[in-house]
Amino acid sequence: QVRVVESGGGLVQPGGSLTLSCSASGFLFSGYPMQWYRQTPGAERVLVAQISGDQRSIYYFEPVKGRFTISRDNAKAMVYLQMNNVDYDDTAMYYCYAPVSAGYWGQGTQVTVSA
Repeated sequence: QVRVVESGGGLVQPGGSLTLSCSASGFLFSGYPMQWYRQTPGAERVLVAQISGDQRSIYYFEPVKGRFTISRDNAKAMVYLQMNNVDYDDTAMYYCYAPVSAGYWGQGTQVTVSA
């Protein structure tokens, strides 16, 4: 079955960096775009970044442009979110999403930006 598992969250200081990883299995990974969302308490999930299966098309949420980089390794069925120059507004639960069939979410990984 389809499985999506995030890792790499944690506590990071403002201006610091963090890399999130997402491992996917159970589907033809290279055939699907992959997405990173984030959510804060009481708010809806927001699409942060998306990368197409062939890596030719990439989307970023405006507030993270120039700071975050999404990438993927189709051979390893992994997708990454490199977060640089983080600020307090980046504090959130980050989710990996595979738009396969009805869609599959990971369990999320918490990123907390704090001095």
